Amino acid sequence: MIRVLARQGETVDQIAARCYDGDTGMVSAILEANPGLATLGPALPHGTPVILPPRRATAKTPISLWD
Repeated sequence: MIRVLARQGETVDQIAARCYDGDTGMVSAILEANPGLATLGPALPHGTPVILPPRRATAKTPISLWD
């Protein structure tokens, strides 16, 4: 796991987008890895340490509606 520090006024969504190449689907995993983080409010205080869990494997199989 990697630890980053929140920037001024940054949200967990923004941290996920910054650290996971725009993938905000990692927000719930970040919150699970950081108990109590959500109690700090939507905009995290500057310098708040945030643990980044490993990226979840996601299916990249294309879906066709007309098969």
